[in-house]
Amino acid sequence: MIVRLPSYRDFLKTYWDRVSPKWKPSTLYTHRYYKRKYLDRAFEGLFLDEIEGRHVQEWFNRITNTGGPGAANRCGEILRAMFNKAEQWGVRPEGSNPCLYVRKNKGRKCERFLSDQEFKRIGEVLDRHGKHFPLHCAAISLLILTGCRKSEITCLKWSEVRGRRLLLTDSKTGPRTVWLAEAAATILHALPRREKQRYVFWNPATQRPITDIGNLWSKLRDEAGLPGVRIHDLRHSFASHAAAHSETLPMIGKLLGHADVRTTTRYAHLDDGHVIEAAQRIGDQIEQSMSGSYSLSRNTKYDSGPLLHD
Repeated sequence: MIVRLPSYRDFLKTYWDRVSPKWKPSTLYTHRYYKRKYLDRAFEGLFLDEIEGRHVQEWFNRITNTGGPGAANRCGEILRAMFNKAEQWGVRPEGSNPCLYVRKNKGRKCERFLSDQEFKRIGEVLDRHGKHFPLHCAAISLLILTGCRKSEITCLKWSEVRGRRLLLTDSKTGPRTVWLAEAAATILHALPRREKQRYVFWNPATQRPITDIGNLWSKLRDEAGLPGVRIHDLRHSFASHAAAHSETLPMIGKLLGHADVRTTTRYAHLDDGHVIEAAQRIGDQIEQSMSGSYSLSRNTKYDSGPLLHD
């Protein structure tokens, strides 16, 4: 009896239906994007057992050239996991994963930390654009003042905002608490809150959160004379300012939500009051660097200016 193996397309659907329900919402959101853009039409016409390392390498190189090294690495991880399941489920022989010898692209080694003067220039640019793009500028300001990851702010829900804390239910390291300096809390409390609207940064024009702030950030950073600075570098800058002002490594880890167990046990005895004080100190220092140009309490009130369409 001849057993017909599934096509790549059919097995991708089977894998997705069985495995994706176990992923975190943020993981599912990201993986759906890569699936739609790079996985759905890969290896057209091939059955699962026909896909070899050379096919995967050619596909990986195409993504690297068109989507970038990071996108290729992420897609490679998804495909590798899928073929691992194919082996576990008996669809392909054990040890036959065609992703096995495809080497990941090297990651960026450099990290960029903004100086006080650079924060001031960013503040001046935010001041100029805050009226026209209030939600986007507010989101970027929160990234600066909290050290949060981009998705932790752009996908923030009102149910997670609790006074001077954000009780995040789905971060990269799982549920965590973000303590807010006064300037960060002022930004949040000035934003509009509509009935039945779950997300803080909701764009009524697109009917979804403003998850893509990259276009505006590119414009702001170039205008501030900071080419090449990534949104994630704002998180590094928050940590570097904390270290420069003598915050301890355990405190910085708590503020950033690092998941290392050893670090967690070292700062587990700290109470919330101490962490709020640390968040306040760092937020005040960064706000001072931005002052004279971008007044957070003055520029975070929402007005009905045009919204960027994601």
